[in-house]
Amino acid sequence: QVQLVESGGGLVQAGDSLRLSCAASGFNFSRYTMGWFRQAPGKERNFVASIRWRNNMRYYANSVEGRFTISRDNANNLVYLQMNSLKPEDTAIYYCAARLGSSGTRREDQFDYWGQGTQVTVSS
Repeated sequence: QVQLVESGGGLVQAGDSLRLSCAASGFNFSRYTMGWFRQAPGKERNFVASIRWRNNMRYYANSVEGRFTISRDNANNLVYLQMNSLKPEDTAIYYCAARLGSSGTRREDQFDYWGQGTQVTVSS
């Protein structure tokens, strides 16, 4: 049974940092591209960051480039999103996603598995 379980969300102030974690199980994690997406209230879900299993190449949305860092721990089937200098506009539900293969895609319809999400709220 495939599972992606996010954790680490919460309520913080602008300028603070948070680290999200995603624990994966039920599939060959080391052969999947892992990604983070987010959905703000009343808006569509959007790409945030991804990391390939091959070469650990990373991709970021323009809005988070330089502030967020995605990383993965293949030994423990974990993926992280380190979020620094948080802004109120980063407020959203953050979802972990997995895609078979090594890809730089930012399209959510190309990801195979999804977590339930974790809420991040940034107050001004």
